[in-house]
Amino acid sequence: MGREQQIINERIRKLKELEKLGINPYPSESNKKNTCIECLKTKIGKNVKTAGRLMTKRDIGKIIFAKLKDETGEIQIVFQEGKTPKDKKDFFKKYIDSGDFVEVKGEIFKTKTKETSILVKEIILLTKSILPLPEKWHGLQNEEEKLRKRYLDILMNNEVKEMFIKKAKFWNTIRNFLLKKGFLEVETPVLENSAGGASATPFSTHHNALNTDVYLRISMGELWQKKLMIAGYEKTFEIGRQFRNEGMDAEHLQDYTQMEFYWAYANYKDGMKLVEEMYKKIVKETLGTLKFKSAGYQIDLNKKWEIYDYEKMIKKYTGIKIYSASEKDLKKKLDELKIKYDSKVDKWRLIDVLWKYCRKKLSGPGFLVGQPVEISPLAKRKLEDSKKVEQFQVILAGSEIGNGYSELNDPLDQEKRFERQTELKKAGDTEAQEHDKEFVEALKYGMPPTCGFGVSERLFSCLMDKTIRECVIFPFMKPEEKKNG
Repeated sequence: MGREQQIINERIRKLKELEKLGINPYPSESNKKNTCIECLKTKIGKNVKTAGRLMTKRDIGKIIFAKLKDETGEIQIVFQEGKTPKDKKDFFKKYIDSGDFVEVKGEIFKTKTKETSILVKEIILLTKSILPLPEKWHGLQNEEEKLRKRYLDILMNNEVKEMFIKKAKFWNTIRNFLLKKGFLEVETPVLENSAGGASATPFSTHHNALNTDVYLRISMGELWQKKLMIAGYEKTFEIGRQFRNEGMDAEHLQDYTQMEFYWAYANYKDGMKLVEEMYKKIVKETLGTLKFKSAGYQIDLNKKWEIYDYEKMIKKYTGIKIYSASEKDLKKKLDELKIKYDSKVDKWRLIDVLWKYCRKKLSGPGFLVGQPVEISPLAKRKLEDSKKVEQFQVILAGSEIGNGYSELNDPLDQEKRFERQTELKKAGDTEAQEHDKEFVEALKYGMPPTCGFGVSERLFSCLMDKTIRECVIFPFMKPEEKKNG
């Protein structure tokens, strides 16, 4: 029998003994009055009542030291012979283990080492733990196990716990910023008849009640929010979960949180000004500074934001002239640079693969502009150059961290672009967009000039300088393989 199984058996034995004594090891009531931090700030000699998880226990005979932890922090609790009632000290010694939740009442005092502690007078067991906690320095070393047992990772690692507090602040800052700017928060469908609003491979399922195939959304209600512009709303946004059935890497997951806003009577230049202001607010509130390091890049959002031209950047870093280059030229260059690509996609998808190589040369902060119309089927064309669209993408640490544009509101142009996307899909491009006829019909009623913008939690992972998967509180995990035993 292994060491862990011995511990489990011993705890189950204690559990049964407690039940025989008529002590409920899982009571529903607690009378916690003070947090651990409040206890640490309480004057010496004052009584407190707190509760939390016991993290460590050290018995040296006449005195027992233990660490109690709640959401606010840790405090030492002390059971001392002659000062703690004997029955309470004996109960703690015999039945309480690290990992258990307990409620204690006692007096604040300082130990000989000047550590503020609680001299325990009363103790109640709130939850008996059966599995032992991982050792502080040796447990949960495997990255996969950390993600699978995230609750333990958060419990044992304060940095991880603090990261998700920052993440809540991150999304709340975005929400509050937009609300103060007069945007209305909305909710749009997660299940759709056609997966529109982005170029991505959707998850599909079947709606039994309506006997129809449906898709999980791949954008944060882009086409729905535009319909709200048609309906007469002028500023809307949504924060929610979206799903893309594609590959996983440091910057991509299959389900993740995204924010998109739509702003009537504004164009991409207005959007760039608002987004720069919003990003500075987000980063300042989340990190407390506008300077940070990510993926080896040093970023300072106080610097003047650069303007990067799509065509010029590709020419600068690869020598390719995107409008005159053939598919053969592009594949040759991609092979030369040892960049993987799908040979079935069209020229413009190959160019975009090339661009992804080039963007790694750019630290930002800045905006990418001048994207070709072929890779942005929902953006408005530039009046001065109809080959390009009025689009902007935030560039930080060699990545695209946000995407916006002047929305295409010409229904006939939109219809043609959707038809082209349909041709690409038939040719094998799984990321080509659906032809959403209902959206085109809505556009024919008229949509005002509108700027749309979206940013995902990739921005948060960039700020944390971690992979996006590490920054998801409970990332999707493949089921554990059953062990033969």
